[in-house]
Amino acid sequence: MKMMMKLCMGLLLLMTAVKAQRKPADYLNVMSYNIRYNNTTDGEDAWPNRKDNVKALVKFHDADILCVQEALALQADQLLENTNYEMVGVGRTDGKREGEFSAIYFDKTRFVKKDGGTFWLSDTPEKPSRGWDAAIVRICTWVRLYDKWNKKEFMVFNTHYDHVGVQARIESAKLIKKKIQEIAPKLPVVLTGDLNVTPETGAVATIKTFLSDTKEISIEPAYGPEGTFNSFKWNAPLKDKIDYIFVNRGFKVQKFGVLSDSKNRRYPSDHLPIMARLFF
Repeated sequence: MKMMMKLCMGLLLLMTAVKAQRKPADYLNVMSYNIRYNNTTDGEDAWPNRKDNVKALVKFHDADILCVQEALALQADQLLENTNYEMVGVGRTDGKREGEFSAIYFDKTRFVKKDGGTFWLSDTPEKPSRGWDAAIVRICTWVRLYDKWNKKEFMVFNTHYDHVGVQARIESAKLIKKKIQEIAPKLPVVLTGDLNVTPETGAVATIKTFLSDTKEISIEPAYGPEGTFNSFKWNAPLKDKIDYIFVNRGFKVQKFGVLSDSKNRRYPSDHLPIMARLFF
């Protein structure tokens, strides 16, 4: 009898452990998040005070793929700590570790990297360079992944448009369109980024000539506020959407959300993360 009770207890514990793990699914949770660079003058909102909250948010929402903007090298490294993620990305200043990353993280237990790289948003995209009327150097990082659960290959591109140059944003959109058509002519594609412009602008319109905004094609109603920039202000009006997740026809969108998670009336970043659940 004791032996039987131990056996039953063991089976119960095993079943509980299995239930606690996420089962293989045909969907992908894709998150885009401008995490704000590590600026020591941010006071209470400086990165060391926010890091754990950013990581906890990403983990809680089960992001299979995480695309971040503004990460400096130390931040890029810390986002990897104690996770199943692998990262693709370089610093925009030197193509190595210097400057902000537009990094892409993916669950290495599920996805296999097949290829990846970075190009600069300029007339010389193959090397570190500033383009058109941009105030600073800008990049787009990409990765080609194989999903072991669905036995599918797809591409993810992640970028951060210039905050000043109007022409730079328009030309960046044209370049990204050209590059996606060159690198991934037949694969499912995800494009994420902080585009620093609202949806009615030309820099977004160019992208929408060949990709769709996941918010607009979500099967379920979009969740959360309209705006994605909070400037670390708890009472920010959150009116302007400047962060995006786009897809081509290789994906359907189950749901889209702007996540206004906070702790003690403080946001983990000056942007809100956005997330889309995608199906092949």
